[in-house]
Amino acid sequence: MMVLTAIAAFLIGLIGMEGVAWLTHKYIMHGPLWSLHRDHHQPHDHPLERNDLFAFFFASPAALLMVFGGGPSTFWFWLGAGITGYGIAYMVFHDVIVHRRIKVNFKPGSRYMKRIIRAHKVHHKSLGKDDAEAFGFLFALPRYDARDYSPKTRPSKEKTTPAS
Repeated sequence: MMVLTAIAAFLIGLIGMEGVAWLTHKYIMHGPLWSLHRDHHQPHDHPLERNDLFAFFFASPAALLMVFGGGPSTFWFWLGAGITGYGIAYMVFHDVIVHRRIKVNFKPGSRYMKRIIRAHKVHHKSLGKDDAEAFGFLFALPRYDARDYSPKTRPSKEKTTPAS
């Protein structure tokens, strides 16, 4: 296998997982599997959450690709390695930096880190499954750069009539 193919497979796994994570977070975690994700949006004093079970869902394809994909000389192995890389980055960002589940002294300095932390905090302003926004983990839109950003508001369902 060529080194460039291995790098490409790794990057496809790493970058592609942001899309998979966004879709899963919005349509599955905030959808039919809300019962597993709910405790992540609720205050609690225990170290583990039902939400932590999603780590197994995301790690399974990576492990299968790396174990059964034909070894380090194959595209599939490196695709699994990229997915694993995303999982590590996610854990460090989400569990350590944002939610401080492991205590570290980290202060975001870069615009990128401030943006993704702010987007995640905006996401957690919602305690319910239906009114959340910002479902990404390692990518956030530039609108989350603004210090005065406030979550989107839903349009009023009341009909207004023009003044006569």
